[in-house]
Amino acid sequence: MEPEKEFEQRKVKRWLIVGTLSLASLLAMGAYSMYSYVGDARGVEYAAAASYDPYASLSLEAKSAYVLDLSMNSVAYEKNADMQLPLASLTKVPLVLAVSEVLSVDELVQVSRGAVERGEGGGLGTGDTWRVGDLIDFTLTASSNAGAEVLAESADTRLRAIYPDAPIGGAAVWRMNKLADELGLTETYFLNPSGLDMSETQPGAMGSAREFSVFLAGALKKLDLFDGTARTDPYLGPLNGDKKGTENTNDAIPAIPGLLIGKTGYTDLAGGNLAIVFEPEIGKRYVAVVMGSSYEGRFRDMEALLEAVRVGSKAR
Repeated sequence: MEPEKEFEQRKVKRWLIVGTLSLASLLAMGAYSMYSYVGDARGVEYAAAASYDPYASLSLEAKSAYVLDLSMNSVAYEKNADMQLPLASLTKVPLVLAVSEVLSVDELVQVSRGAVERGEGGGLGTGDTWRVGDLIDFTLTASSNAGAEVLAESADTRLRAIYPDAPIGGAAVWRMNKLADELGLTETYFLNPSGLDMSETQPGAMGSAREFSVFLAGALKKLDLFDGTARTDPYLGPLNGDKKGTENTNDAIPAIPGLLIGKTGYTDLAGGNLAIVFEPEIGKRYVAVVMGSSYEGRFRDMEALLEAVRVGSKAR
């Protein structure tokens, strides 16, 4: 082959090779740019998902609310969680914790006339004889003020035997306040065992949503005393009377996944309160407290909190 032609052919091949490489580079750069764009878009999507706050859009009627993730020991949500408000019948949870120190679930107690009068009836009759475990279930489920008075009255002498500083006739309430002190709760105090308003201006007990969650966490350690609160209509009654379905005051039970403990509260001064411990999936436990809502609003508020918990747990 002539040198000039060979040179020309080599020059053409070099240009073809260079052109091919250049085209490949351009295609690679385009692909990289596209990948980068998709990657950036996905990054933005992931970042948006990670930063999404299901609690941000909550509009609660309650003055105060608090959600604690017990499994992570972290606060999931709070609204005025340290505001001191009337506890109403949430008070019955620390009452049960106090009297359970001296009363066994299988012993029997009798309903006195004084307990019925102080508790304004509360579904109990003078002279009725109750098994303590059943009376605890009734007091918590039906939110019976008379039941709270019977439990406090029955535990009085034994509590004073353990705690000599406790006053006669007020040992249960004294012990409830001591429990609050021992737990370091500064916004919580009790004037009676039921949480019933003492007057038009004086609540029977005060506390905050955050502090009440501490009592609920303590109740988990004695879950057998509180698991009746997860049933809608347990059959309860005195030994010398008929057992019947006891309507649970917690209307939100069907909407609460894995309910372990629940307690309602309502008085004129308190408005509507609701506090629960629930386990929506194995190994995930939450405390949720709503205070200062309305009678029906407390249930709507709790359902809104539960939906936020559900969405938030899936986003993680």
